[in-house]
Amino acid sequence: MFDRLISYLDSVHARDPAPRSRWEILLYPGVWALGFHRVAHWLFVGRLYFLARFINHLSRWLTAIDIHPGAQIGKNFFIDHGFTVIGETCEIGDNVTIYQCVTLGGTNPTNGEGGKRHPTLCDNVIIGSGAQVIGPITVGERARVGANAVVTDDVPEGATMIGLKARSTLVPAETWLREFIPYGTPCDEPCEPDYSRIDVLERELAAMKAEIAALKAEREQAPATRCRKSGTDD
Repeated sequence: MFDRLISYLDSVHARDPAPRSRWEILLYPGVWALGFHRVAHWLFVGRLYFLARFINHLSRWLTAIDIHPGAQIGKNFFIDHGFTVIGETCEIGDNVTIYQCVTLGGTNPTNGEGGKRHPTLCDNVIIGSGAQVIGPITVGERARVGANAVVTDDVPEGATMIGLKARSTLVPAETWLREFIPYGTPCDEPCEPDYSRIDVLERELAAMKAEIAALKAEREQAPATRCRKSGTDD
């Protein structure tokens, strides 16, 4: 048990460079919330629903993280900061990372399959801060959901989802050759501006300005020309 705890704390430190020691990680609300959930889920599986809910309520009050006792969570799950909600029928794989203010929410039970109304996160998924993942969908292995994205459809394996409603960047996660991408969003293309396209637009804008200036000059010269012609006629 002690070895498993050390392994878990080390997995958190690998994803968060802020703590200086394992003791600091032990103070993280996400670590406490997961510990409370392990107990609550054990009670929930044993049909001790009131006690499971009591542990859940205590955990939410202490950590500002609400994990339903029925949620199934794998190894090395890390919630970085609080204010996260995880629904009853969520299934979370191994080495999943969630940042603050994330909702793994549900839909109308009649829209789910067999009562499932919350998402399934496969192994090594990262959910960025403020993201909303809604419904009985599957987020594929190694997928990333960017900050504030709203995801209501299945996410392919290795995809990065951004926007509202979320769309895939169509860039596989392995392209970045990095084991962990903080906050669920790569820092290079295609999330950064396309500077080559910006250069093209700037050249087109300069050409339009030159054409407008030429037209204005032509219009200013036209009255003077008409005046000279009128004087000649007199």
